[in-house]
Parts: sequence; C-alpha cells; structure tokens
Amino acid sequence: MDETSKVLKQPAQISLHAPAVTPRDRAAIKAQQPRCIWLTGLSGAGKSTLANALEVQLNQRGLHTSLLDGDNLRQGLCRGLGMDAESRKENIRRIAEVARLMVDAGLIVIVAAISPFRADRDAARQLFPQGSFLEVYVNTPFEVCAERDPKGLYREARAGRIKHFTGLDSPYEAPLEPDCAINTDEVELAQACDRLLALLLG
Repeated sequence: MDETSKVLKQPAQISLHAPAVTPRDRAAIKAQQPRCIWLTGLSGAGKSTLANALEVQLNQRGLHTSLLDGDNLRQGLCRGLGMDAESRKENIRRIAEVARLMVDAGLIVIVAAISPFRADRDAARQLFPQGSFLEVYVNTPFEVCAERDPKGLYREARAGRIKHFTGLDSPYEAPLEPDCAINTDEVELAQACDRLLALLLG
C-alpha cells in the first residue's frame, strides 16, 4: 500500500474516545456554568475592547475564562488563511472547535471575531450544548466603524490595497436573532459589560 492510500484510509481508522472525566465534572470543580459568548460585528465595532473588559469583570468575580480574539488567532492557529470566503469559513470553524474544547474544559469562553457569514456562526452554535452558546451582535454602524478605523484598515481597503474587506467588497450578514445586540457608539463600555454579565450569569 502506497503512502497516498494510507492517508486516504486514515479517517476510517479513527474512533471517538469517551473520556472518564466529563465536561460536567470539569465544570463542577470550577463552580461555574461553562459557556461560549461569541461577539460578532464589523472591524472597529468594539468587539475586542468589549471582550477584554468583560473578561476582566469575570476574572474579578473569580470565574475561569479564556478569550479568543480573531486577530490574535490569525497570528498562530489560523495563520496562513486568507480573507476569501472559504478561508473565512475555515477560520471560524477552527475558532469554534477550540472554543468548544475550552467549554468542555469548564471555562467561560469569550470569542471576538468578525465572523461575517451567518451560516458559519450557525455551524459554530451547533457544536455546543443547547443554551451554552450566546451570540452577541456588536451592531455599531458601518459609518462609525469606518470613522474610528483604529487599525487603518478602512483607509487601506478604500484605496484598494486590501481585498475582501468586510462591509466593502465582502458582505457582512447580521445575526437575525442574536441573544444580545450592543451598539458601542450609543452604549458606554461599563453598561455594555453589565448587559453581558447579566446575559452570562443572570
């Protein structure tokens, strides 16, 4: 059998291993309800700022958390992926799989990622037990995000130096029924955090 045949047959040789310690066991010793709270919205909407502030608040309450920021993950786990539709799909799939593993470990996971396509976010939700995935639409308007332009990306995209930029030459599909929607141009950071804390812990 050549190497190609071995690779093609590999998936059939993989079976699911059931761990002796369950996600419920891991959550119990942390005395918290594991969840994934997924912040989606345009670049510059305030997702990362809000995610960081939320994690600080949770940490101060003695809760076990992890923060998965889309830009940071593209430096490692998702390095090498482009910005075309298929690469974006794979980017979100990887983030969702990591978030699921962390929720299984008993953590409260905060994801901050543009995640522009509704189908990809819906696929992410399907990985989690019912009620443990919370979608937050950071619905700051395009004009506000473009004016903020904290990384200079809108300027570069409008000049044609960045392709497949969400909101310009690549679509953003807003959530239809998010668990929470926050416009950071209208809601102060502290108030936005309070709303997310109530969503997570209420």
